[in-house]
Amino acid sequence: MKVTEHLSNAHGKTLFSFEVLPPKKGENIKTLFSNIEPLMEFKPPFIDVTYHREEYVYRKHTNGLLEKHTVRRRPGTVGICAAIKNRFDVDTVPHLICGGFTKEETENALIDLHFLGIDTVLALRGDPIKSEGQFKPEPDGHAYACDLIGQVSDLNKGAYLDEEQDETSATNFCIGTAGYPEKHFESPNSGADIRYLKHKVDRGADYIVTQMFFDNEQFFNFESRCRAAGITVPIIPGLKPMTTKSQLTALPRSFYLNIPEELSEAVHLAPDNAAARQIGIEWCINQSRELMAHGVPCLHYYSMGKSESVRKVAAALF
Repeated sequence: MKVTEHLSNAHGKTLFSFEVLPPKKGENIKTLFSNIEPLMEFKPPFIDVTYHREEYVYRKHTNGLLEKHTVRRRPGTVGICAAIKNRFDVDTVPHLICGGFTKEETENALIDLHFLGIDTVLALRGDPIKSEGQFKPEPDGHAYACDLIGQVSDLNKGAYLDEEQDETSATNFCIGTAGYPEKHFESPNSGADIRYLKHKVDRGADYIVTQMFFDNEQFFNFESRCRAAGITVPIIPGLKPMTTKSQLTALPRSFYLNIPEELSEAVHLAPDNAAARQIGIEWCINQSRELMAHGVPCLHYYSMGKSESVRKVAAALF
């Protein structure tokens, strides 16, 4: 079932969902399953699975020359989604990214997902490679998420890259996209960011899931600006309970977000990570309750591969 169908069938009830990371290369899938199992009692209608593109490292030879090596740190998302779907009988939402893929490779991935009965994808541009600093698309790949969304939307109309291909059938993907309550870090201002988001919706995005945030006013303002711009698709807030003191600096640096002073001060004064984790859980519970009272269609939690804190939040709410 598509994400939008799950939201519609909930008839106004706020749903629970979460995102997982594929296990690192060499790890057993049982590790992933063990982090999903504690959250299944809260009946998530769907689980997101992230995609991590290949990275490059440069290894120095004895002669001083550098050799470029491709490093793939995690297994493919398509296989992970199929495994989760089979193990837990739950819908999965694979992330599709522009970086590292040609249009043909994207189409092949979509064909595989369609064959497996996976009918929702989250289309993202993806992050730049750390060694490059700024995002660079693959030759014959997509530079922007809106173009990736356009390719999925075209496939839903039966338009394949090979126009002469015989006996093709249209897919029927539900398409999610990302929204940024505190604006994408590359957008010049919030107004431009909303215009880019509207363009993604116009290209075919069926729902929006937001980057994590810790101040609900940021979400409420973002939602209002979206609606004023004519964006009518469901908007799902993304949340994360803070779990360590070091995240006070790590999260803003990695995700370009603001941490409210009250939360920041409490975590800073916490004597250890166990105390900081409890503060983060309580903050996330309060955030979630306010968002549920506001009537959001779903609360989507970023587990970062660990389920303990998300489970404690969900147990207080669902």
